[in-house]
Amino acid sequence: MSLAQIIHAILYVHPPHTLLVHFPIALISAGLFFILLALIFKKDLLEQIAFADLALAAVSTIVTGIVGIRDNIVFYHGLAANHNLKIILAFVLFVVTSVTAIIRWKKPELFHSGGKAIYVAAYFVSFALVTVLGFLGGVILFGT
Repeated sequence: MSLAQIIHAILYVHPPHTLLVHFPIALISAGLFFILLALIFKKDLLEQIAFADLALAAVSTIVTGIVGIRDNIVFYHGLAANHNLKIILAFVLFVVTSVTAIIRWKKPELFHSGGKAIYVAAYFVSFALVTVLGFLGGVILFGT
């Protein structure tokens, strides 16, 4: 198989969104896991790992969303089930993860301040959003 055939298969035979979507799911899930561990064990390193996961999730959400819109056009002719809701929820996910990561980046002591509850809640909100998005993606692939 040639390189051109592999690229064609990745872009036009199998929707690349289904591959990329696992990055924000995994990163957000890991972020929630590590922020909970940081709360339990009171370790700054665990919180820093959670922060890195959340920041990477924000970036991967952009890429995954763009590719998802492209796949909807190419593979579903713009008619994928719940595509408008998925775009809205993905945008909300991007905003939540980005704003949280930026605030935490600018305020490294956030985990040890009065904003700790909201900071931790953002991980739960992100996880809830990615869970719903994953379910809606499953509806596209497997039906209702």
